[in-house]
Amino acid sequence: MSAKYIFVTGGVVSSLGKGLAAASIGCLLESRGLKVNLMKFDPYLNVDPGTMSPFQHGEVFVTDDGAETDLDLGHYERFTHAKLSRDNNWTTGRVYEQIIAKERRGDYLGKTVQVIPHVTNEIKAAMKKVAQDVDVAIVEIGGTVGDIESLPFMEAIRQMRQELGREHTLFMHVTLVPFIAAAQELKTKPTQHSVKELLSIGIQPDILLCRTDRFLSKEIKSKIALFCNVEEEAVITAKDVATIYEVPVVFSREGVDTLVLRYLHLNAKERDLKDWEEIVHRVYNPKAEVTIGIVGKYVEYEDSYKSLKEALVHGALAHNLKLNLNWVEAEGLETGDRTYEEQLADYDGLLVPGGFGKRGIEGMLIAIRYAREKNVPFFGICLGMQVACIEFARDVCGLADANSSEFDPATPHRVIYKLRELRGVEELGGTMRLGAWPCKIEPGTLAYRIYGKLEISERHRHRYEFNREYEGTLTAGGLRISGSTPDGTYVEMVELPDHPHFIGCQFHPEFKSKPLEPHPLFKTFVGAAYEHGLKRRADRLAAEVEMFHRPEKMGRR
Repeated sequence: MSAKYIFVTGGVVSSLGKGLAAASIGCLLESRGLKVNLMKFDPYLNVDPGTMSPFQHGEVFVTDDGAETDLDLGHYERFTHAKLSRDNNWTTGRVYEQIIAKERRGDYLGKTVQVIPHVTNEIKAAMKKVAQDVDVAIVEIGGTVGDIESLPFMEAIRQMRQELGREHTLFMHVTLVPFIAAAQELKTKPTQHSVKELLSIGIQPDILLCRTDRFLSKEIKSKIALFCNVEEEAVITAKDVATIYEVPVVFSREGVDTLVLRYLHLNAKERDLKDWEEIVHRVYNPKAEVTIGIVGKYVEYEDSYKSLKEALVHGALAHNLKLNLNWVEAEGLETGDRTYEEQLADYDGLLVPGGFGKRGIEGMLIAIRYAREKNVPFFGICLGMQVACIEFARDVCGLADANSSEFDPATPHRVIYKLRELRGVEELGGTMRLGAWPCKIEPGTLAYRIYGKLEISERHRHRYEFNREYEGTLTAGGLRISGSTPDGTYVEMVELPDHPHFIGCQFHPEFKSKPLEPHPLFKTFVGAAYEHGLKRRADRLAAEVEMFHRPEKMGRR
């Protein structure tokens, strides 16, 4: 049987949550026993987001095959079991790059290359490729309807409806129904205009996902259905929720999956969302709290660390804890009005994430030294591991000028240096060590206790590596290398055996964490942070009691 297609578009404004909507639909269909795949088309001219600023694009999500992709692919993997690759994310730049390569080879046999049919054919071919061996392919079109950049993708999905028919295609449009406080009314006009814009390019939506901060009344739904030419039951309240993992549950209550099955003429088993309902129950009923500080350089734009944030949430949910996540600007530890001790004193655990460039490095070094000396649970990821090695080399091993050649090319102690295979390579796009690589774990280490296995596979995105010429010096000082590539070339994990929880990894474990399958590194780190917080508060209380009972405090002699 050929696959069915669900096309997810967005209107009115950006950032309405098309990716979460697509992921949640995938989750619902999987709960009914169907096999799904998901893909994202991004209308920008970059070949991929790998060279884009985190402040502009947010996180770059990396797949097993080393593709640098849009952060929505992280949502797809967290909500479903789809195995994603570079085939699941296409940009306008990549589409045109492929077409130009074909034209230069003469594949078009002298024809004039045009948007229609050549660009749209390339887009349709990409969709059909991810629809193999699945029941439903969910295709998200980035941007907002009306954008000139997204028109070729809109035209391609319009053609898909013409070619495959209504029984095999479904248009789902995410829109906005704002509440105007001054009028105390929900307004449907933005949704009406958005659908009108879609109709102007030949697309009639089948289902409307209406983003709103309150449930839509029957009257509002009837009005939207009438003016947008959809069934009333196809006007869905996509209400704001406390956790993104509640979205599939909310959609199920609105009957979205039932509608999809009916429109696409699919047979499936009864929905089973008990695991997701348990996750939502934990969100609303935590047994306690844990407070984690992320010391980074892109903290003013949280989407830069999207997968990282979600992985910490997964770790907290595994212990039935509420996560209090604070973003600590690394530069602020160097120049802030308060001392770094005052800024870091209230965290149960500290995490230093990945990043590029010199800015904020000294602040990260301060945070790592604080965690090491105060026995605060620490977790360093990619750059975080590298900076932890630099801090240890400087403050424990006496190499005062130790650094990374990324930050100081003239440093006499290059504890971290550029990947050997990248020396002389100046191009930035797609040149890093990317994707899944194996790692051999040393027995008897914290890493082994966390994973419970001797070999793992994790995803990477880095341009610099640990310099093994300094391995003897750092291990003599007490640092332990607990994970390396099987051939011994790259250091993948380091830890401090005499510390309650101090571990760093060169890879990005956040890319493989899911709410129903929390990554063991995050689960263990959050658990250690919670235990440290209990001890810290108990010690503080004991000190206060002791001060209270001292005779001099009571005015006695």
